[in-house]
Amino acid sequence: MRRFGIDPTACLICPVDITDPADVERAMTCITDRFGALDGVIANAGTFLTGLGQWPLMDQDPADWDRQFNLNVKAQWLVARAGLPLMAAGGETRILFITSEAGWAYTPSAGHYNVSKAALNNLGASLAAECADRYPDKDIQINVVAPGEARTEMNQGSDTSPYSLVSMALILLSHPRGGPNGRFFFKDGRHLAFAYAEPWDRPLM
Repeated sequence: MRRFGIDPTACLICPVDITDPADVERAMTCITDRFGALDGVIANAGTFLTGLGQWPLMDQDPADWDRQFNLNVKAQWLVARAGLPLMAAGGETRILFITSEAGWAYTPSAGHYNVSKAALNNLGASLAAECADRYPDKDIQINVVAPGEARTEMNQGSDTSPYSLVSMALILLSHPRGGPNGRFFFKDGRHLAFAYAEPWDRPLM
């Protein structure tokens, strides 16, 4: 952070088990106690369970299915749900769900992961529609972004920096009123078609 010229004292690091609803609520309390409000949420956690064989949808233990979905889908919902009241109170809501192109894929040996990311895609769009319906007077912008291949703890085979997503994330988090809601983007701003989601037909910048 110092290398990027960011003062670390302005940041709050709050370790949290995002699969635990009570722990997520505790984290939100820490945020409001320190800052008084919340401007946006990036739901960016996920895992790919390994060692499940070539046909996990047929052979994996249901407990492994639960582990996959608890982190890749349920936890994202818990974090977004807990943050919504803090953002809606200020009149603007900005949430980014970080998905994977696996949510559009049908790769053998990765079925459990593919299904979890497809579920995350639907979670993002469904929450966007629900919030827009519940808060018609608020500026709701809840979107889904696919970062593509990037080198992370889970994916050591890529040479692409995970920070390549940052500019797109900042554009969406700081977008003025009337911006995209319930849309799907690649990290370079291209529209990604999913289900009935319409493309964003205006410039993002």
